[in-house]
Amino acid sequence: MNYQRKVITNKPKIGKIKRLFLPLIISILVFLNGCVRYDVGVNFHEQHNGEIVQHIRLAEQLTSLSKTEVTEWLNSIESRAKSLQGKAKKVSDEEIIVTIPFGNGQELTDKFNHFFNPNYSQIASGLKVQNPELVQLKAEMNIKQNNWIFFERNKLNIDVDLRALGVLSNQGNIIVSPGSLVNLEFVLNAPLRVKNFPENSNLNSESDPENTQVTWQLEPGQINHIETSFWVPSYLGIGTVIIILIVLLGFYAKHRHFPGVQKTA
Repeated sequence: MNYQRKVITNKPKIGKIKRLFLPLIISILVFLNGCVRYDVGVNFHEQHNGEIVQHIRLAEQLTSLSKTEVTEWLNSIESRAKSLQGKAKKVSDEEIIVTIPFGNGQELTDKFNHFFNPNYSQIASGLKVQNPELVQLKAEMNIKQNNWIFFERNKLNIDVDLRALGVLSNQGNIIVSPGSLVNLEFVLNAPLRVKNFPENSNLNSESDPENTQVTWQLEPGQINHIETSFWVPSYLGIGTVIIILIVLLGFYAKHRHFPGVQKTA
């Protein structure tokens, strides 16, 4: 009887503790909402000119809570960018813009994979890749290119592993996801129309009216797959054809017939 009275007496206390801590937990989640915004973009200006751009913005409350870790992480990003002939611009203590140029599709995939997988090759040797990352993401890109003289078709496949940003149960279900804490996007800009393959992707995407820019919202706690294709002008091919036409017209103006064609009487 005494044991039963003790249990009954403790129930209101447990309910009171829950009522006290529930608003505190909600307040913490609201306070930390949107701590990190991480935008990754690929700007493919033309066949032999483009850049990888990363824009990282951290909430002020995050930098005040873990200033040392934030500084080390941003310094690591800057070092990795410089090792790939890129540059980093620190807008403030909470914001950084990284730009890494590339000259063709192969260089794009090499630099992209090297940056997001520091152990991908020895290019990262000497860097402090063992430092803990505030945003743990692993990404791998591959590209397939076909030259059609005047234009080049590029088909991109990208896998971004964000499983480190989710807490899984024993059954494999996401029970805690920092989706409200980390906002990650991937943006592709191309000079001509971008074709998205949503049937082969597990992400939501948005396009601009001209379909030259597509934005994918990445989901923490899972592997994100992006498949897309786009065309870029081949100025080398266009220039070569123009030169050939000029030579043919000059030959015709001088000899009144094209090369390999006999002049009629």
